Amino acid sequence: MSLISAQTVAEHASPESCWIIVHGYVYDVTEFLPEHPGGSKIILKYAGKDATEAYDPIHPPDAITTHLPKHKHLGPVDPNTVVKVEKVLSEEEKKRQELVAARPPIDEIVNLHDFEAVAKAILPPKAWAYYSSASDDEITIRENRAAYQRIWFRPRILRDVSVVNWSTTILGYRSSLPVYISATALGKLGHPDGELNLTRAAGKHGVIQMIPTLASCSFDEIVDAAVPGQTLFLQLYVNRDRQITKRYVQHAEKRGVKALFITVDAPQLGRREKDMRMKFVDESGVAKVQEGDNGVKKDEGVARAISSFIDPSLSWKDIPWFKSITNMHIVLKGVATPADALMAYDHGLAGIVLSNHGGRQLDTARSGVENLIDIVAALKTRGPWPNPRFAVFVDGGVRRASDVLKAIALGASAVGVGRAFMYSFCAYGQEGVEKAFQIFRDELEMNMRLVGVRSIDELTPDLVDASGLHAHVGLTPTDNLYNSTYQPLALAQFRTKL
Repeated sequence: MSLISAQTVAEHASPESCWIIVHGYVYDVTEFLPEHPGGSKIILKYAGKDATEAYDPIHPPDAITTHLPKHKHLGPVDPNTVVKVEKVLSEEEKKRQELVAARPPIDEIVNLHDFEAVAKAILPPKAWAYYSSASDDEITIRENRAAYQRIWFRPRILRDVSVVNWSTTILGYRSSLPVYISATALGKLGHPDGELNLTRAAGKHGVIQMIPTLASCSFDEIVDAAVPGQTLFLQLYVNRDRQITKRYVQHAEKRGVKALFITVDAPQLGRREKDMRMKFVDESGVAKVQEGDNGVKKDEGVARAISSFIDPSLSWKDIPWFKSITNMHIVLKGVATPADALMAYDHGLAGIVLSNHGGRQLDTARSGVENLIDIVAALKTRGPWPNPRFAVFVDGGVRRASDVLKAIALGASAVGVGRAFMYSFCAYGQEGVEKAFQIFRDELEMNMRLVGVRSIDELTPDLVDASGLHAHVGLTPTDNLYNSTYQPLALAQFRTKL
C-alpha cells in the first residue's frame, strides 16, 4: 500500500471532503460528519490534520476502524511529510499541570475526602462540573451524605474481636469488601485510562465492578482488562431501540457478566446546572455507545449530550422481556418506595438498589439509606428476612466504612460506591483506587472492632440508632471534610466589561 503525503491529506479539509490522520493512518470521515456523536465541528477542527491527540483520550483504540467502513480507510501517512506542531498550553492548563505535579504523595491520603479534594484541584473544569454536579438546588446530594450522620452506633462490648472478617457475597459472588464499584460515566474525562483503572484494581483486590453503559472505554476493552474469574456487573440505560439493548445485554452475558442492573430512575436526566453552565460539549463529553447517533444535544452540558438515546417509555411491562433475553441476575437500580420494592420482588427479580442517582435526578428525593428502613419492613411481609433470593443494595453519599456498616445493619445486602472511587482514579490512577480499597479495609477493621462485630452477618439493627433519620433538620454536627470539597451552585454571571 502506497504512502499518502501529509500535503495530500491537507487538501481534504472541508465538509465536502474531510480526511484525518489517526495513529499514522488516513481516514475519509466526510460521510461520518453528520453522524458523529460530538457533532461535526470537532472533527472539522482537525480536518486535513493529525487528530490522534484529540482522539485518544475519549475513544477506544479500535473505534474508528470498527465504525468506519473499510473503503474509508485510505492508507498510511508518509511520516516524512508530517510536520510536527508544537502544542501551546493555555495558562489554565499550565496551572493545572503544576497542580498535578504538586499533588500530595499518596501515602498522605488518609480518607476518601482527600481524593475528592485532589481531584477538584487538578481536573479540567468541564470534568469537575460533570462529575460533581447534581440536580436543581443540589439538596439531595448533600442529604445523601448528611443522612448517614443521623444514624448513631450502639456498640457492644467485651466481645472477642481479635479477628474480624469483612468479606461477603454479593448476588452469590465473593467480594473482599461489602462494597461494589457503582457505575459512573465518562471516566476518561478524569484520567487517560478511564474505567480501566477500576477494572484493574478491582481484579487485583477481589472487588466487584459495575460497568457503566456510558463508559469512555468500550465494553469489550473493560472486560478484556479483567483477570480470569473476575466478577463484573453491568449497569444498563435502556435504549429506545430495543434490539440495540438486546444485543448489548446478550453480548455482556456471553462475555461473562454476572448481573444486569437496569437504571429505572432516569426516564429523563435531571437538570445538573453546574454541568449545564459549561455548555457546548466537544468530543470528550460523548460516550462510546453513542457512536453513530446524530441526535446528541451539545449545548446543555455533558449530561444532556450523553442522554439522548435513553427510553422514557420503560415500564413494568418490559420486565418479562428482559427476563426472556438473559439469564443474568436482574436488579432494578433507582428504587425509592416500598410499593416499587414489593413489585420488583413479585416480578421475580434478584434485587433492587435504593438510589437517587447520586442526587443527580429528582432533587429533594430522600436518601437511599433513609428509604432502606421502610423498604426492609415492607419486604419482611413477603417472608423471612434477610431473603437469600432477593438483595437490597444502597448507594449515594458513602465516604466512610462506618456508612457501610450502618446500611448493612439496617438491612442492606451491600453498598455501592461511585464518586469516591472515581475521584480516587482521577487523582492517582489505578494506584488511587487500590489506596481507596485499603482505606476501606482499615476503617472496616477499626469500626467492626469498636462496634463489637466479627463478621458482616453479625451487623443487626440493634447496633444502630436510626430514630433521628427521618428528621431532616436538627443539630447533627457539621461534616467539615465534605463541606470543604462541596462546590456551591453559582448564578448566571455578567460578562466582563471591555
